Amino acid sequence: MLSSVRGSTSALLRTCLAVPRCVRSTPIATQQRSYVTEIWKNKTSEIGTALARSKDLYKTYKPVSPGIRHLRRPLNPHLYEGRPLRSLTVAKRKKGGRNGHGHITVRHRGGGHRQRIRIIDYKREAPGIHDVVRIEYDPNRSAHIALLYNRNPKAVGDTKWSYIIATEGLRAGDEVRSFRKGIPSNFLASHGVASLTKSEKSTSSRASMSQEEAAEAAAEAVDQASDHSLALGLLRSMILKPGYVLPLHLIPPGTVINTISLSPTGPGILVRSAGAFGQVVAYEEGAKYVQVRLQSGEVRKILRDCCATIGKVSNPLWKNRVLGKAGRARWLGIRPSVRGVAMNANDHPHGGGRGKSKSNKHPVSIWGWGTKGTRTRKPGPKGPKNSNKMVIRERPRGKEKRGTA
Repeated sequence: MLSSVRGSTSALLRTCLAVPRCVRSTPIATQQRSYVTEIWKNKTSEIGTALARSKDLYKTYKPVSPGIRHLRRPLNPHLYEGRPLRSLTVAKRKKGGRNGHGHITVRHRGGGHRQRIRIIDYKREAPGIHDVVRIEYDPNRSAHIALLYNRNPKAVGDTKWSYIIATEGLRAGDEVRSFRKGIPSNFLASHGVASLTKSEKSTSSRASMSQEEAAEAAAEAVDQASDHSLALGLLRSMILKPGYVLPLHLIPPGTVINTISLSPTGPGILVRSAGAFGQVVAYEEGAKYVQVRLQSGEVRKILRDCCATIGKVSNPLWKNRVLGKAGRARWLGIRPSVRGVAMNANDHPHGGGRGKSKSNKHPVSIWGWGTKGTRTRKPGPKGPKNSNKMVIRERPRGKEKRGTA
């Protein structure tokens, strides 16, 4: 009797633990990887949910430890929680701030979590409609990035998917376009702009007209001008959207822009950090340059054929985050900074001596050049001749920056 019970129990266990035929054909490592992936997707931290305190803008935590007492993170519920597109990433090889000779050229770098570089499309040369698939976090920059899908059926390989710097307000499901190569003729015709031309008549023909004919021609010219302005306003409403790329001469003054290029065929290199934005200040019809105010307050001239993205860079609350502990800085690859007065005399101009004192020296860096407001270069109009002819107005400094000038 006892043996029969044991036999039935073992048979039941074998039935419950039996592996399906579809799973038997796959390797054990693949099975484990799929199981771990499913567990990782469905994993929820009850402790993190209990300690989190969500507010309107930031996420704080109950101070059960010193490391999370002051921790503050911006709330970004729209971010994709998965991994990036593997084909658009490359491995990041860290050098700890050292050059080819092994000398430290960038201080306070080293360590940190392993990262992969996201390949960002700064040129945006592909025309047509691109769908925003998702908004992702990028560990290599302060701004968020957006994954785009090209609707063009002829696009294959790298042209089908791309990453761009996400504009503030851009969400999954939105559409973006690039007019870097100009506005297509069919796009203008669909909005009635191509057929609208101002009627101009010579002075001799106007002189030969009667008063009634001249009045009718003037009324017709006024109607055409109003139609042209209406169509122009409609066109601007269709192309001036967040994430769209346009040449500077097509962007009206006062528009907020980002990812500005300095060459008509080059990538966008200006205004790319989180929350940054530039603004088109002035544009003259037929002029070679467009005046743009940058995030620092500097106003400079940029070629009219250079392109920029409409809108402000995403993640504007990034600068108000609080890491909470030194360990998070080490995770980001930021090493500690040591005070100069705590060093030896051969390591820093402030080092050496008995006690903590830099004597009667002006504050300087480890290389000896002045800090805390000491100006070391004059790139703009106040500097050397032809040092930077494109700068119209320098960024505010000192009293002007503080608003006390």
